[in-house]
Amino acid sequence: MKRSHIFFASLVITLFVISCSKSNEADLYQNNNNNNNNGNNNNNTCDTVNMKFATNVKPILQSNCYACHSNANYAISGVKLEDYADVVDHAQDGMLMGVITHAAGYPPMPQGGAKLSDCNINKIKSWIDHGALDN
Repeated sequence: MKRSHIFFASLVITLFVISCSKSNEADLYQNNNNNNNNGNNNNNTCDTVNMKFATNVKPILQSNCYACHSNANYAISGVKLEDYADVVDHAQDGMLMGVITHAAGYPPMPQGGAKLSDCNINKIKSWIDHGALDN
């Protein structure tokens, strides 16, 4: 009977150690990071401190919005997001956050595309919450 207890205890400890291995933890964090941030960050965090228009917000808009909302496409879409002056009014009236968060009553943007990553949405939100400055 003692051998069966020792075997069972050994089995439980072995399974516990295998299930908590570092490689599994790393895989979990990497998968979580890719789902939440679309791979924009390697440490499962999203820095939203001191967001600047030119450095942080404009690159997000360039890569996700300019296909339809550049100066060249203004006649088609009716909305320009290429320069600070184009963006600030949409930021201050709530339209920008409404469309990128797919809030009720707003057309989801990018149209026909996937919603921006939570990290990118939070960067834009932080910039707006801190005054939507031209910086």
